[in-house]
Amino acid sequence: MNIKFVGIDPDTDDDGCPTVWVDTEAADLLIQSYTADDASTARCDALSPARAPIPPGETVIRIPKRMIPLIRKACDELDPGVR
Repeated sequence: MNIKFVGIDPDTDDDGCPTVWVDTEAADLLIQSYTADDASTARCDALSPARAPIPPGETVIRIPKRMIPLIRKACDELDPGVR
């Protein structure tokens, strides 16, 4: 496992710190963010093309729009040839 820090929410305070890392070995994004509220999770579940509820071990997270540049940076880190 080779985890690399990409960035942290630019509006971070002491109570929350959405963060992005990449696992360059597995080519995965690792994201810490806010748990979506029950209504949002239920709506996502209802709109999912999967024919089953969100399974144990998975959840819906909410990522602030201001973190889009960090997500792009993480994607570029894992797949630098795409643009």
